[in-house]
Amino acid sequence: MRMPTRRSWQLLIIALFLSVVVGASHAAEAKPWVTLTNCEYVASKDNDGGSFRVRSGTNEFSLLLYYVDAPETTLTYPERVRQQSGHYGITLDETLKAGAKVRERVRELLGKPFIVRTRWAGAAGRGRETRYYGLVEVGGRSLAEVLVSEGLAQTKGVAPNLPSGEKASAYMQKLEGLEQAARHRRLGAWARAPEEKKEKAKK
Repeated sequence: MRMPTRRSWQLLIIALFLSVVVGASHAAEAKPWVTLTNCEYVASKDNDGGSFRVRSGTNEFSLLLYYVDAPETTLTYPERVRQQSGHYGITLDETLKAGAKVRERVRELLGKPFIVRTRWAGAAGRGRETRYYGLVEVGGRSLAEVLVSEGLAQTKGVAPNLPSGEKASAYMQKLEGLEQAARHRRLGAWARAPEEKKEKAKK
């Protein structure tokens, strides 16, 4: 009987590794959605437009919105602020001011009970605590859609298929359409965008 060669062992190890990675990826995507009702916004110095603390019953955690990226409120992550500044075509200072505006808008919108849908998928936190990705619905409206349509967030980030079964790609296109409309109307962070940004939106 022929003994396995070194190369055949290497190929076997690679195949096993790939099967584990693919399996883990599939398991992550297959995590069931959980719906949390009567959630409350919890004031915190770390809250911003796209990430904030939430209370559901006796459970309190930090939530990071799926699908969108809101302007930062500080220069703690300068590269991120520069990317956002470039996206809107505004200065770093204007980006931070937009971040403060969206933080207040989210606090206002979530002043009444809201719904969170999450799969408890962890996201990198700003400290030791894990943040969890989620979707927020308030007053029958998607928070992500409201922010994008008001020019207070860009369409970007982790994008799973929705709990309704709608494909991520289709929902992303919907949000991009809302963002283009906000850019055309020069809303929110687009208000001080240069002329070429406005002209591009008209095409």
